[in-house]
Amino acid sequence: MSDIFQIIKKDPESKARTGIIKTAHGDVHTPVFLPIGTKGAIKSIAAEELRFWGAEMILANTYHLWQRPSDALIAKAGGLHKFMNWKGSIFTDSGGFQVFSLAKMVKVSDLGVTFQSDIDGSTHTLTPESSVQIQLNLGSDIALVLDEFPGFPATAQQVKDTVDRTTMWAKRAALEHNKLAGSSVNPGQMLWGIIQGSTYKKLRQQSAEEISSLGFPGFAIGGVAVGEPEDKMYEGVSYAQSYLPEDAPKHLLGVGTPAQIVGAVALGCDSFDCVIPTREARHGKLYINLKPGEGKGYVTVNIDNEKFKEDFTPLDNTCNCYCCANFTRAYLRHLFASKEPLGIRLATMHNLRFYLNLMVRVRQSIESGSFGTLQKTYRDQTKNQA
Repeated sequence: MSDIFQIIKKDPESKARTGIIKTAHGDVHTPVFLPIGTKGAIKSIAAEELRFWGAEMILANTYHLWQRPSDALIAKAGGLHKFMNWKGSIFTDSGGFQVFSLAKMVKVSDLGVTFQSDIDGSTHTLTPESSVQIQLNLGSDIALVLDEFPGFPATAQQVKDTVDRTTMWAKRAALEHNKLAGSSVNPGQMLWGIIQGSTYKKLRQQSAEEISSLGFPGFAIGGVAVGEPEDKMYEGVSYAQSYLPEDAPKHLLGVGTPAQIVGAVALGCDSFDCVIPTREARHGKLYINLKPGEGKGYVTVNIDNEKFKEDFTPLDNTCNCYCCANFTRAYLRHLFASKEPLGIRLATMHNLRFYLNLMVRVRQSIESGSFGTLQKTYRDQTKNQA
């Protein structure tokens, strides 16, 4: 049994399982969704509200916090937990996603990644070692190694080059973390490896075997949801899972919709992060549970639609969030039409509660032996836009 991950219950018909990740800032019950706090804040939401809703771990962005306000300043504050007054666990990425998302502003070599700052245009270099040092200053509970991946489509050679570089960087990151972790802001921080390989089975195998041989306590599966068809995304996840130790926790980076999360839980993924609930809330796109007789799963609604102008019903009758308990669709539409900031805050509350409540349902379904039914509900749902 892993020292940091305890498997509680396995689904007999899939690879879904419930478990507990043990971190320096408390236990995290899986499968779990991590709200995104890119710059040390969940947009428009207070840390106390997240904890009240049951969130146990959030994700923060290494690159952006390195750029502003700087990891050195956060270390002086006692680490990111104290800086943002978050009493749960924190997961930090490595900066590797920015290699992809800021591709026009970066230059990659075996040494590391040279960025042109998106703040002031200055030049900075991020190496596997400095990524570890930044994350140690942040004091997160789970840190990731610096990685590289291409978008989709990519040739096998392009993908192999990134797999080889990710392995090389992982070795260097592990050495740096072993050297410095004990004297950092959070001596209990864990460093996890990242599996790449795109949609190529042999390259996913190569990456999984090489990264798992380095002794990381947990793993992230990366390089998905970057333009590939959904079936190819699931294939890439499945390929990686086949070659990773079963008793280790596995995080799926950047995924996804509620249906995709349920599908990835069935493949054995334990944790997820995605900007969807908060980003789409800011644009008035909201996730609504369907009631019995209405269909299966959920629908999304665009609250600025004219048809909600005189709709005096709650946004979602099945939801217990502050927005649904106190306001109507007509009022929320009015807030968005008037560009009142409260509209974004209420919509964000709802979407995050939707995702957090979904993970409760997923865990309960695995524990009760009904995960197959839940999976079918989301797999077969009609994705209508209301």
